[in-house]
Amino acid sequence: MLESKLRLRIARHENLPLWCKLCGVLLLLAVTTACAPNSELTAEAKTPAPLPVKAVIVTMFEIGEDEGDTAGEFQLWKERRNLNERIPFPQSHHDLFYNSESQILGMVTGMGTAKSATATMALGLDPRFDLSKAYWMVAGIAGIDPEDASIGSVAWSSYLVDGDLGHEIDAREIPEDWDTGFFARYTKFPYDPARPEPTGEMFKANAGLRDWAFELTKDAPLVDPEALAATRALYTEHPNARKPPFVLTGGHIAAMTFWHGKLMNDWANRWVSYWSDGETDFVTSAMEDTGTYQALYYLDKINKVDVDRFLVLRGGSNYTMQPPGVTAAENLLKENDGYAGMEASLENIYITGSIVIDELLSNWDQYAKTVPGNSR
Repeated sequence: MLESKLRLRIARHENLPLWCKLCGVLLLLAVTTACAPNSELTAEAKTPAPLPVKAVIVTMFEIGEDEGDTAGEFQLWKERRNLNERIPFPQSHHDLFYNSESQILGMVTGMGTAKSATATMALGLDPRFDLSKAYWMVAGIAGIDPEDASIGSVAWSSYLVDGDLGHEIDAREIPEDWDTGFFARYTKFPYDPARPEPTGEMFKANAGLRDWAFELTKDAPLVDPEALAATRALYTEHPNARKPPFVLTGGHIAAMTFWHGKLMNDWANRWVSYWSDGETDFVTSAMEDTGTYQALYYLDKINKVDVDRFLVLRGGSNYTMQPPGVTAAENLLKENDGYAGMEASLENIYITGSIVIDELLSNWDQYAKTVPGNSR
């Protein structure tokens, strides 16, 4: 107001001496400067507070639309958790979706280690979100070892082993006393006991949190569609593969190559056992989880996230090896036409994961401060 009045008076007195006009201009500048808002304070006032996030649902792919058609990994969470607030996320594969009441954030990273790592890092560095107390839960399908479980079953994992990082010689050129051409870096032969400490080959997520989640969900009421029975019945040499879906724990292997077959299955079991020092072998196989964990590990270093709040839940959409009487190639091509356990595994991932999410949200005052089962 004062500034505008001064401008008006200077404009009206055109015949004033020059020195008066100069004094008026100087006075106007002084008033303008004094009245101008602090630019830094204004910027801060205009910057909205970051959105608080209690849980991040990490999915890897969707089929078609995000809702209303054939469900991929994200759709059930979006629809049933009312993740209706779309947040543009052009720096990654897929926009984010949020529910301001529950403070659940849903993401679709894209398939593969590179996309999962970069999407997780991009989210962790995004100033629009407060992820300091958020729990992260991978909720995705996987191949499942018929030695351990059946399709439709879901597994909590803390040992995450990379199936790509290593040395490899073509099977036609390996020494006669080797049974595989794949071996660890800085070693001299497959499964060399003198291996170095893992530097990306294996990550161990919070085992205490995994065990807490398993105890909470071990009796989850999983679905068991009749269509699964025919596929299960083929695995006459694997009792666990013939059971109705159940919840278990076990190692996870992440590899960009979609491998399949008995011999590769044997390799995956030995590889996970090798890097976990015999603590576990593999139960589920997918592509992304070592990349997701690696990004969270780095983000934890700069206090953006708490890596101890990370869970991996994978549901068996298909077996990782063929049943008796079928070749590995035949079974892989058959699975590529459609995973036998896809629909059931998605439903059971949601059922099992929701038990954990509901417990966290219902007792948030406790879990915001203390990670359940934390032994690290």
